[in-house]
Amino acid sequence: MKPLFYSDYLEGAHPSIIKALADTNFEQTPGYGEDAHCAHAADLIRKACNLPGAEVHFLVGGTQTNATVISSILKPWQGVLCSDCGHIGIHETGAIEHGGHKVLPLPSKNGKITASQIALALELHHSDPSSVHTVQPGMVYISFSTELGTLYTKDELKAIAAVCHEAGIPLYVDGARLGYGLASAECDMTLAEFAAIPDIFYIGGTKQGALFGEAVVINNPTLGKDFRYAIKQNGAMLAKGRLLGIQFESLFSESEEKTGLLYLALAGNADAQAAKIKAAALAAGIALFGDSPTNQVFLIADRALEERIDAVAGYEFWQKYDEERNVIRLCTSWATSDEAVAALISAF
Repeated sequence: MKPLFYSDYLEGAHPSIIKALADTNFEQTPGYGEDAHCAHAADLIRKACNLPGAEVHFLVGGTQTNATVISSILKPWQGVLCSDCGHIGIHETGAIEHGGHKVLPLPSKNGKITASQIALALELHHSDPSSVHTVQPGMVYISFSTELGTLYTKDELKAIAAVCHEAGIPLYVDGARLGYGLASAECDMTLAEFAAIPDIFYIGGTKQGALFGEAVVINNPTLGKDFRYAIKQNGAMLAKGRLLGIQFESLFSESEEKTGLLYLALAGNADAQAAKIKAAALAAGIALFGDSPTNQVFLIADRALEERIDAVAGYEFWQKYDEERNVIRLCTSWATSDEAVAALISAF
């Protein structure tokens, strides 16, 4: 079977997680995340993030997490500012709007928005004499890494957070691919340095070695009140909550190679494999659609190249580029092997 590069959640889970789930299979624990495994995993995450007072909650998946967090924060007349290619705006089937809140897109460059854009959007709204007739921006959503695999710098994140705090609204970071961003050679932050900036963020497990699950970290205590009610109401609370805690216990333990957290070690493999693909593409004269330093590679491919790739590996159509070419995405994961990459780049 040819290797597939459609996305980063095609494999099951890291073997240490499978083993931990099997080893604890016959344990009897309280439900809904109120078990010892979830408590221990939360402690490990607080320690790794250097946020001893943070709340940590485990949810099932990314869309449920975004819908739960955003609906728990916004008032009924408020919306959420985000990039025009933000996941909540284009890849979640209107889940935020379904919950009664409008997504307010801002033009992005390489998948990112800036502090000045956010400040201008807030100023335009609040200086409008008829603002009461329009949706009020009530929070800011960004992704790290972005939909295009790009990264915010520490200074960029701090600047966005400063604008949010001056306006009295929270900054929320979607961390579905957080590890892939932090493990990138171009990232200028540690996990702890990143974690100190947003009011609330989540650590993605589904795309980074877990069977499923995300960990919400609430750094702003005013946002934590009654959050468990929001989890339950949004269908994101797992009765067998310990299955989430066990997985994050593994991800936030030391890797088998003793190279730090397993979570970041697995992400490092994906980034390294993507870097090989990008280098091989450039060496073959294939143009990139943006320069992602993480686990997603976007190529501008003519029909002949697409056919050659399709013969040896699976890829994802991203968008039409012009009459002759498409943008395609090649996505590596924590489990991508050297052999899979070699098969793919043979088509270049």
